[in-house]
Formats: sequence, structure tokens, C-alpha cells
Amino acid sequence: MSFSIGNIQIEDPVFLAPMSGVTDLPFRRLVKRYGAGLVFSEMIASRPMLEQCKSDKTPPANYAEEFPMAVQLAGCEPAIIAEAAKINVGRGAAIIDINFGCPVKKVVNNFAGSALMRDEKLAGEIMEATVKAVNVPVSVKMRLGWDETSINAPRLAKMAEDVGIQMITVHGRTRNQLYNGEADWNAVRAVKESVSIPVIVNGDIECANDAKQAMALSGADGVMVGRGAYGKPWVVKQIIDYFRTGQESAAPARTEIGALVVEHYDSIIVHYGAHAGVGIARKHIGWYCGDMEGSDEFRSSINKMADPSQVKAALQAYFGNSY
Repeated sequence: MSFSIGNIQIEDPVFLAPMSGVTDLPFRRLVKRYGAGLVFSEMIASRPMLEQCKSDKTPPANYAEEFPMAVQLAGCEPAIIAEAAKINVGRGAAIIDINFGCPVKKVVNNFAGSALMRDEKLAGEIMEATVKAVNVPVSVKMRLGWDETSINAPRLAKMAEDVGIQMITVHGRTRNQLYNGEADWNAVRAVKESVSIPVIVNGDIECANDAKQAMALSGADGVMVGRGAYGKPWVVKQIIDYFRTGQESAAPARTEIGALVVEHYDSIIVHYGAHAGVGIARKHIGWYCGDMEGSDEFRSSINKMADPSQVKAALQAYFGNSY
């Protein structure tokens, strides 16, 4: 199942999707440990990023330690996205990914994300400018189209290939579906058949069986896991193991999950600082607990805690081990 994205060799095409507020450095590191072939940054708005670069005196991000990782950029101005791409390549990004798929209103209202699927000319200009600006592979993530009457992903994918884009990821919904209904993996097949570059299928892939069906229906070269990795960073390993052996590996035991949660929590506190980190960690803790016994009461108590050491002690007690 291995393939190349430009000069980047991918052995296991099971990727972590770019997700705002989720795929930060601490989470990417965990998922990378479980064997993800490629991890993506949170979506970065190109113009605000450039403005911050001019005024920010803090050390810039360094992506080299995560190699290979992809930085996803959003925006609607070809020259601005191209300049943002150059900066992120300078910071160690192995791949630049362009966001044509985000359905969120505040992004779409700024003519970015999936709004660009309604303006193929501008989308083409953005892709071409970005490809010309950097010496690393450029990929694109899109949806099937704006709505069911405008399924233009195959045409846009062909345009992408023609200007030098080297991988396409397709979420099997239209923009107007948001995250409602079910992802249509079969509809991604038309994109795969329209191009010769790798195509990745995305949407509703939560386990190895989902990945198997998504690959079979779409004919894609790999899968991208998004919300299915919430509280389950090990799901990428389960999918990889299934693709390699035909057998899905077991999920970690509760004590193993506990050790992982504490480690993830510690890394969040180090990365963001105690005050911000406590709040940021809450959603991850909630996802890890899932449907475990007593999880509702535990999440409620955690959400009232502001002291990092108190939260850590509560985690250790809940998961039944000491770390």
C-alpha cells in the first residue's frame, strides 16, 4: 500500500486529519507514535499568520522533529497563501496542504475553505501559486462539492493535478451537509478515476472495518482519520495492523489508557502553560473517558478543577494506577 507524495515515501497510508483545536503538537506526537503515515497541523489562516510573523517575537514553530508532517493553510488570496507556504516550509513542513474543505461558516464567509469549490478559477490560481512558491509537495483537501447539485470534486482534482498538486484528500460529504448524514465513500471513486496522483478518502472512518470499506468503495490509496481519533490515538495503529495482517489489534487496557492520558495531559501543560493547558485538556480527557463507568461524574468534576496537580491526581485515581 505504500506510495510517494513527491519525494516523501509513505509506507502506511493512514493519516491524521487536520482538525482545529485538536491536532496540536501534543496530540500529533501521540498519533505519530502509533504509526500514522502522515499527520496534519490544525488549519492555519494564512493572512493572520503572516501578520503575526511580522509582530511576534516568540520563537517560530519547528516542524522538523515531526517529519514528515503537513501544514494545512486556509485563505483566498493566492499570493498570501504562497507566502505563508514558504514560511512554513522554512519551519520544517514536509508538505503544504491547502484547505478547500472546511465547511464552518466563519471560514466560508471569508471565501475560504469549501467556499473555494464554488470558484474553480480562484481555486486553481491558489493551487498554482502555492506549487510554484515551495520546493516541497503540495496537497489539497476538499469535499465532494458545495451541495448535491454541484459535485465538482473530480473536475477540481484534475485541475489540481494539472498544476502540480501531488495528493488529493476528499471528505465524502458536500459542504452543505456539514457533518450530518453519512460520508459517501463511493462518491470519492470518481475523484480517484479522474487523476493519477494519490487520493485519500476521509469522513466517518472510526475503526479498521470502516477503513476497509472506505478503501473498497472509493478505490482510494489511503485513509484519513479525523473525529475517529478523538480520545483514541491508537486507532491509527489498529487500522495499520488490519491493513498489514488482516487482524485488528486490541485497544489498550484501561491502565494503559490512563498512562497515556496522563502523559498527554503533562505535554499539554508544558506546551500551553498551566492556566491555558488545564482548559485545553478538558475536551481530550472527556474523549478518553468516553463511555467508561462513572465518566459523566468524572468529567463534571474535572471541568471544575483549575489546579493542574489536582487534575493529574484525579486522572490517576480514575484510571486506577499511579504514574
